[in-house]
Amino acid sequence: MKDPAELYELADEVDQIPRGLPLVAALTGFTDAGSAVSQFGEYVLDTLGNRIVAEFDADTLLDYRARRPIIYFDQDHLTDYQPQTLRLYLVSDELGQQFLLLHGFEPDFRWEQFTAAVLTLIDLFAVKTTTWVHAIPMPVPHTRAIGVTVSGNRVELTEAMSVWKPHTQVPSNVLHLMEYRLQQLGHPVAGFVLLIPHYLADTEYPSAAVAALECISAATGLIFPTDKLREEGREFLTKIDQQVGSNSELEKLVGTLEERHDSYMENAGLRSPLTDEDGELPSADEIAAELENFLAIKRRGDDGTPGFGGL
Repeated sequence: MKDPAELYELADEVDQIPRGLPLVAALTGFTDAGSAVSQFGEYVLDTLGNRIVAEFDADTLLDYRARRPIIYFDQDHLTDYQPQTLRLYLVSDELGQQFLLLHGFEPDFRWEQFTAAVLTLIDLFAVKTTTWVHAIPMPVPHTRAIGVTVSGNRVELTEAMSVWKPHTQVPSNVLHLMEYRLQQLGHPVAGFVLLIPHYLADTEYPSAAVAALECISAATGLIFPTDKLREEGREFLTKIDQQVGSNSELEKLVGTLEERHDSYMENAGLRSPLTDEDGELPSADEIAAELENFLAIKRRGDDGTPGFGGL
C-alpha cells in the first residue's frame, strides 16, 4: 500500500487543534435516502463556525465521469466551476464544543489507502470517538418517527436506539470499511443507518437531516441548532399529507406501512416489516416496482410541492 499521507494535505497550524475530540463522518456517494447525509453536512457547515484541517486529493480518489463537477455556462463563456471536495473540518457546536467533521464525496478508488489515511488522522488528533451516519430507503411510513439501525462497538447506543438488527449482507460503503478497521483496533465507533420512507428517498427530506443530527448528538453530546430544519420538516410533511389525502392509493400504501410498522414495534417477536417473507432486504428493483404500482412517476408535483416518484 502507498503512503496514506499522500492522499491528503494538512492545513497550517494543525498543531493548535485540541486532541481528544470526537470525529463525525458524513460522506455522500452510494446512497443518500432523503438527502439526509448531504443536508446534514451542508447544514452543519452553513450554521456552525468551522475551518479546514485537511483536504483529500480528489484527482486520486474521485471518478469524475461517474460524478461530474458542476460548471455554469453564462451565454458565451464558462464560470463558477464547482469541484467535488472531501475535507476534514474543525467545527464548534452551538455551545462551543469542538469536533472534527469528515465530509464530502465518498472515494471511488483506493479504499484501503483512504481508510488508512483516516486512521492516521484519528491517531494524529487522538480522536476520542468516531461516529458516522448513512441513510437508506425502506418501506416505512412518513407518519412515524424515523428509525435507525446502529452498528459498531458502542453497545449502549445499539441497545438504546437500534430498532432493527438484521442478519443480512449489504453493499458496503467506505465508512463501513472504516468502522470495521476501527473495531479491530478497539476504537469506540458507531454507525447510524437512518431508515427513510422509500417513497421519499429521492426528495430532500428535512426530517431526515434532523434525525441525523439527533443521532450524532446522542453519540457525542454535541448540540446542534435544529429549529430551522424542524420547521422545514413540518411544512414538508404537511404537503406530503395533503398529497396522500387526495389519493386513495397513496392512503392505502401509507396505511399498510403504518400497520406493519406498528405491529413490529409492539411485538418484538414478529418478522421485521422491513424485510420480505424470507427475512431479506428488498432490492432496489423491488422497491421501484412497488413505487410504480402506487405512486405517480414525477419528482415534484405540478404545484411545486414534493412529488413521490423518481426511481
